[in-house]
Amino acid sequence: MTDVPAAPGQVPAEETDYQRVQRSPEFQDLRRRFRNFVFPMTALFLVWYFVYVLLASYAHDFMSTRVAGNITVGLLFGLGQFVSTFAITMIYARWANRRFDAAADTLRREIEEDEL
Repeated sequence: MTDVPAAPGQVPAEETDYQRVQRSPEFQDLRRRFRNFVFPMTALFLVWYFVYVLLASYAHDFMSTRVAGNITVGLLFGLGQFVSTFAITMIYARWANRRFDAAADTLRREIEEDEL
C-alpha cells in the first residue's frame, strides 16, 4: 500500500488496493467503455418507455386503433416494451462478451497476482 496525500488538516490515510485499482488506467478504461455503452442504451430505452406512457395517457384514439381483430396499437407497443427489454439484454451480453469481459478478466488476474 502507498500513502495518499491528506487534505489540509487531515491525517494521511493509506491507500487501499481497491483505491489503487480504481485509479489505474486499465480500470478507468473499463469504466469508460461500460459507461459509453450503458448510458446511451439506458437513455434510448427510457425515451422509448416514456413515449409509450405518454401515448397511452394522451393519445387514446391512436393507441386504441385496431390492427387485426382485438389487437391494438397500444397492445403492440406494450409487447414491444418486453421485446426491447430482452433485446437490450442480449445486445449487452454480446457486447460484454466481445469487448468488456476479456479486459476485465485481465485486470482481475493482475490484481489477484499482486495480492499473492
